Amino acid sequence: MTDGRFQILSLDGGGLRGMFSAAVLARLEEDLDVRIVDHFDLIAGTSTGGIIALGLGLGMSPRQILQFYTDHGPRIFRDRSRLRGVRHLLRAKYASEPLRAALTKVLGERTFGESTKRLLITSYNIGADDVYLFRTPHLPTLKRDWREKAVDVAMATAAAPTYLPGMSLDGARLVDGGVWANNPAMVALTEAVGPLGQPLDAVRVFSLGTTIDLPRRSRRLDRGGLLPWARDAVEVLIRAQSESATKQVGHFLSNDRVLRLNPTVPTGALSLDKVDADDLIGRASHESRVASPSFTRCFADHTAPAYVPYYPAQED
Repeated sequence: MTDGRFQILSLDGGGLRGMFSAAVLARLEEDLDVRIVDHFDLIAGTSTGGIIALGLGLGMSPRQILQFYTDHGPRIFRDRSRLRGVRHLLRAKYASEPLRAALTKVLGERTFGESTKRLLITSYNIGADDVYLFRTPHLPTLKRDWREKAVDVAMATAAAPTYLPGMSLDGARLVDGGVWANNPAMVALTEAVGPLGQPLDAVRVFSLGTTIDLPRRSRRLDRGGLLPWARDAVEVLIRAQSESATKQVGHFLSNDRVLRLNPTVPTGALSLDKVDADDLIGRASHESRVASPSFTRCFADHTAPAYVPYYPAQED
């Protein structure tokens, strides 16, 4: 017997700032004495959010995922090259090997299809110039992605342009899903209501960001031009997509069925590859404490039915 609800956990991209998302989930679990994954029917993630989603689907607790960030984050984003600035003009700022090695330590050789939850992980195929979604076999038509190694899926969603090299997978040239869905909440809502056939009034969404700052936009941007926009273009586009997704989901769902948590931090305090771990975890502790009543009211009374994947062998 189910309550007829379908709950989505949506996890934004943001590099090392994913430490905030993992810490929020960890504190909610500990304060409320729950397992976060038990309350969600679909988990969507982009980039660092995709890594967290994979970890949750493969049985890691949010506390273990937070430990992954604190243990491995500084080594992943460490560049010993004396020519870093010059090299960055032509190549990614960081090598991919440290991230792959760290992910392999926690995810091993497990496949994407071993997830115990429905997952939706974003990437982008720059060869085909098309969006690329990794989807667990939660529909009979999804016959390929489940075979991929979880580490490869993680590398594909986290390959942030200019920071990490792209990921080649069966000829597809994949980069960070943040180029089109840094906030994957609307992607997840579309999956739920479209392919999964859930009634719109049954859906609830917990959309978790990685913090946001509000920089002052120079008036030089108003004049256009390559040089004025060179530094701000990517960040503006990612911000615009994220805010658009938040507002679109809000238009479809009433306020009592959406919880968006993405606090503002001082401008320049955090970046994709450099954070103050103690400050970020402390902020997550505060925000999770404030959000706890809303999470309890909106999500905690729903237990997701067991997810049964459609593997090819089950079709015989």
